[in-house]
Order: sequence, then C-alpha cells, then structure tokens
Amino acid sequence: MSNVVLILSPEKIESMKIHYSAHLAEKTPPGGIFAAKPANCTITAYKSGKVLFQGAASQKEAAKWSSEAEGPKASPKKQANKPSLKTHSYAPPENIGSLSIVGSDEVGTGDYFGPITVVAVYAKKEHIPLLKELGVKDSKNLTDTQITQIASQIKHIVPFSLLTCDNPKYNSMQAKGMSQGKMKALLHNQAIKHVLAKILPETPEGVLIDQFAQPAVFFNYLKGQELFQAKPIYLSTKAEGIHVAVAAASILARYAFVKHFEKLSENAGFTIPKGAGPAVDQAAARLIQEQGMSALQQYTKLHFANTEKAKAIFGKKYKRL
Repeated sequence: MSNVVLILSPEKIESMKIHYSAHLAEKTPPGGIFAAKPANCTITAYKSGKVLFQGAASQKEAAKWSSEAEGPKASPKKQANKPSLKTHSYAPPENIGSLSIVGSDEVGTGDYFGPITVVAVYAKKEHIPLLKELGVKDSKNLTDTQITQIASQIKHIVPFSLLTCDNPKYNSMQAKGMSQGKMKALLHNQAIKHVLAKILPETPEGVLIDQFAQPAVFFNYLKGQELFQAKPIYLSTKAEGIHVAVAAASILARYAFVKHFEKLSENAGFTIPKGAGPAVDQAAARLIQEQGMSALQQYTKLHFANTEKAKAIFGKKYKRL
C-alpha cells in the first residue's frame, strides 16, 4: 500500500477537513483531528500536525497539499549520553533506526497459559514515519486496547509473518528435550524466511532480531536448519526501541497472543490470567477441577513451576469440597 506523510499547519489541516467534509469518517483515531476516505485513499490528520495519506490515490491526494508542507521545525537534539549499541559483532549500527529492516520479536515466553507467538515484519525506511505516527512502539508499553487498534492498521501496511506455537505443540517439543530458547530460535528463523520470500525481489538493508540469547548460542540453536538468507544480521536486546520493525512485530505478536487468550478464556468458561503469578496458579487449579488434569496440556506450558503449585492448590481447595 502506498503511503505519504505531510506536516501541515493547523490552519491548513482545518482547510483540508472542510475540503473533505463529504468524505469524513465517523471515527477518528486517538490523537487525530479527522479521518476522511475519498476515492482510493484514506486520510488521517493528527494533532501533531502530521497528515497520513494511505491507498492507491495517496500520492495524488497528497500532491494537492504538498506545496504547503512544512519541514521539521528543529533538527533533532543530539543525545550526548546515548549508549553505544556495540556490544558484540552482531550489534546494530548507530543508524539502524533509519534503515529498511526486517525485524522479529516474540510474545508469551513467560506466560504459563497460552502460546508463544513470533512475528517478523519488513519496515521500509519510507514507512518509518507512518508507523511511528500510528503509535508503533514496544508492545509492553501499550494496553491491549491500544494494541488491537494499532495492529488493525499496521497489518495492512507492512509485510509480516506470524507463527504460533500452541500449548500442545510446545509441550510435545519440550517433553522431547527441546529448550524454549531453541523453539524461539526456530520460530524467528522461519518467520523471517517467510517475510523475505514475500518481499522478493526486494531485499532489506538488514535483519534485526530481538535478542534472547548470545549470538553463538542463537546460531547454535539453528544448526542443521536452513538459515534465512539475508545480511547483515543484527541481534540486540530491547530491539523494540531500536527499530520500528521490531516494535511492529511485538505489537502484531501481542495482538495474536491476546486473541488466543480470549479463545482460551472462552473454552475455559472463565477469564484466564496472563503471566505466571499467584492468580495463574489459582486459575490452573480451577481448570483442573472443572476440566481435569489433562486440560493443562491444552492450556499451559506444563514444565513451569505453576503446574505443581496448581496441583497443590487443587488438592487443598477442591478435594475438600
């Protein structure tokens, strides 16, 4: 999908709203002034002064207003104390945030209930302003409602691949001796391969993976596997804050995770809590009471300590009833 971003004055945005009055949408996104949908184009104006044009006619519509576009009011301030990204040979360069990158991230590894979801996203450099304007950032800093809103928009903008390792599959692989780290490495590798295939013949300027293991360990996990073909490869912790491709991947992965949780709650007949705390233990004990011990195979990551805690609660709380 073609996209254009302009920075306009409040007066010009008001003129635009009047111009597109016959095409105004009923709903305006958070932080927005108006949204309009003329033929083959969706236009969203934000309080920040940015106006996004999306769709086949985006260039044509933006051209009507581009002569009025304003450049940035000030050059970005230098961060004197910004830490270097260089920690190992796969560390990303300082300009990573401005490159066209395939980024990948995963969600659900620390949750007792629910799957692991992994997403890879290709964010071209020209899409970076648009993604930021839509609110793309680390999914851990967003509510589930915000994640749903943002995911519904960015999934139509960026090529991506979603892989889900549900609980039965996870438990089967773990029982055969596969570590969670290796599962994640396999999923990241496959998701990135899918995205690279989608964007052919275009190639990214690099691949950035949210680092969950040291590079030597990560690549050791993938021995014997067909590694995705793209260079350079970057690994970094907190990669969601380094490039919007990883942030977008974290949002789409979280969105899929949340939807899966909703389905689990529906099947359980009560709200399944996230995380791995005491509320989770109580929920698992209730699940054992209502659906039997075998239900944990379908809902949880069995090797977590929560399993034994849930069994203990079940023995004390429910067997006495």
